[in-house]
Amino acid sequence: MAGRRVGYIQAALTIVGFALTMLFGVKFILWYLGNWSNLNSSGADPLEMMMRVGHEVRWAALGIALFAVDWLWALTTNASILRPAPKNEDAGKPPKLT
Repeated sequence: MAGRRVGYIQAALTIVGFALTMLFGVKFILWYLGNWSNLNSSGADPLEMMMRVGHEVRWAALGIALFAVDWLWALTTNASILRPAPKNEDAGKPPKLT
């Protein structure tokens, strides 16, 4: 984690986002399969069906959004760690371990 405490927060948020996505994603898939005939019937109101699906998928979508935001945060943190690194090290030698 490059000696920065923010890495622990990022790791925790990644795990929480992934857990939300998996837990509520599986719950949504089971709900969708259970309501397949109601959702795909020709007499059903499309707006009402979209509202029901949106209501059921909101927690999984929150997990996906949390994971994506944390991933972008980690990307910028990695860039800030790598930016001050020396550009031209000897190509034939492995890096020094400190």
